Amino acid sequence: MKKIAIIDDDPDILDASGLVLKSKGYDVVTAANPEDGYQIVKENKPDLIILDVMMNEPDDGFFLAQKFRREKIFTPILMYTSISKASGMDYGVNELVPVDDFVEKPISPDQLIEKVEKLLHKKEVK
Repeated sequence: MKKIAIIDDDPDILDASGLVLKSKGYDVVTAANPEDGYQIVKENKPDLIILDVMMNEPDDGFFLAQKFRREKIFTPILMYTSISKASGMDYGVNELVPVDDFVEKPISPDQLIEKVEKLLHKKEVK
């Protein structure tokens, strides 16, 4: 069973995403802040990380993704964002934002499963 870590400060997002993923047979661990998120990733070694951009600070997700990569944690990261809607800015994957894919919140259950399966398959192929 694949394990997915969801790190987001919105309890509704944690609950909804967790329910969708558990219904598809995934094991899910969650955290509501970057510090706890870092711990669950280190302790659980998930197959995929779903990470919110904005938590306590507007860029917590970016800093946490960078920290994972600096520590040689290369688990695929799907980043939840609503930044482009709020700021008009569009973010892409690059060295400063070391994630594998972005998705705008809110996300439909079908889109979430599609993104998760794509990133897990990509990890298996490597």
